[in-house]
Amino acid sequence: MKLPVTEHTGRPWRIHAHTPDFTVEDVWSFRMPGAGPDDFPRALAAITAGAGLDHQSGPTRLLFAIRWKLGALLGWDEPKAGLGPRVHSLRDRMPADLTATAPRTPGPGPFAPLYELPDECARELANKTVHAVMHLGWVPTPTGDHELRMAVLVKPNGRFGRLYMALIAPFRYLVVYPALTRQWEAAWRDRERLPKQ
Repeated sequence: MKLPVTEHTGRPWRIHAHTPDFTVEDVWSFRMPGAGPDDFPRALAAITAGAGLDHQSGPTRLLFAIRWKLGALLGWDEPKAGLGPRVHSLRDRMPADLTATAPRTPGPGPFAPLYELPDECARELANKTVHAVMHLGWVPTPTGDHELRMAVLVKPNGRFGRLYMALIAPFRYLVVYPALTRQWEAAWRDRERLPKQ
């Protein structure tokens, strides 16, 4: 479910101190019935186990296939356009006690880990269009459960990046996030097949 930006900015997440030049683009919630205060690592393990395009819906797979094809044709995702050569990783801004909580190795997917704490984590990616952070947080609900919150923070690469973000907005809201909601909530329901964290 889409949430107002204040549901992210109003919480004391550590990511705020390191992203003052980023804009909060999207905030989304994912129901995790029965989740307790210490279940964040289990939720992450469940959604990671169900990650990958082969677990996505047909329309989502098609959208990503088109995006990766365009990226290959236009050079959006070349290594020189990503983290390091063009864009400094946010890890460079963060204290060692924070970055030591997650390995530098990327995966799964295109995001590279920044940190992972008991109630929040962050991952980043960069290409020719944007430098983006996916922040996941663990939030108590009025019913006593906890739910997963995702915030997407972006720094578009100039006018082209801003245009790109505007063009993909309808696809994010109508296809990608609803499919991600179904996938992640199903992964939580199927968590019993995973070993305890």
